[in-house]
Amino acid sequence: MPFADLPDVRLNYRLDGAEHLPVLVLSNSLGTNLDMWAPQVDAFSQYFRVLRYDTRGHGASSVPPGPYSMAQLGGDVIALLDHLGIAQASFCGLSMGGITGMWLALNHGARLRKLVLCNTAAYIGPPENWTNRAAAVERDGAASIAAAVVDKWLTPDYAAAHPELVASLRAMLSASPAAGYAANCLAVRDADLRADIAGIATPTLVIAGSGDLPTPPRDGVYLAQTIPGAHYVELEAAHISNLEQAQAFAQVVLDFLSR
Repeated sequence: MPFADLPDVRLNYRLDGAEHLPVLVLSNSLGTNLDMWAPQVDAFSQYFRVLRYDTRGHGASSVPPGPYSMAQLGGDVIALLDHLGIAQASFCGLSMGGITGMWLALNHGARLRKLVLCNTAAYIGPPENWTNRAAAVERDGAASIAAAVVDKWLTPDYAAAHPELVASLRAMLSASPAAGYAANCLAVRDADLRADIAGIATPTLVIAGSGDLPTPPRDGVYLAQTIPGAHYVELEAAHISNLEQAQAFAQVVLDFLSR
């Protein structure tokens, strides 16, 4: 399990695929880790060198003192690319990872070939929800919210048919370091890119889930209509669309990246 020791954080990362292939970075959602992308790795690594990493405060990455900001989360990606000697990459992020992708496109657009924004929004409010969630997790741990949060990650029918996936997601969220989860909640709380995203010049695909409650389709439509030239795809899924529609998700992303 390789680690990148960066100036103020240690990031756990994983590379799959041949070294000569172009790089695709995958960025996890709040409360998950790089394993959330496991269903796509085989398909993606046929065409890309796939770089997954645990966002700071998640998984096996370190937990620097918070609160965090999108500038820190995006800066970690740039520092990781520099550490690995990668000049340019495509980027795919889901939920919080998608906000990180928007920040990267706005601040380091020359480093991105293409951008995939999944189940995300330029602003996820209201802010007090994030403040309250961060406080609850700091007080009682991530396990205290796992059931309620994971209930929004999959559509009810899919969750009922896949209890083992529900259990694994609850376990993944429950294992999140409380301080890291809370610090990332505040990064999401303070991220409002609505006035900026029209400036994104990177070719962009927006993926939404028809049953997504945290970031409903209207948020994806707004992104696609505001980011110049963006493409929009809606899958029959809730918030973690790459798990609920694993094969369709992979195909949509590969079709876009290969254009």
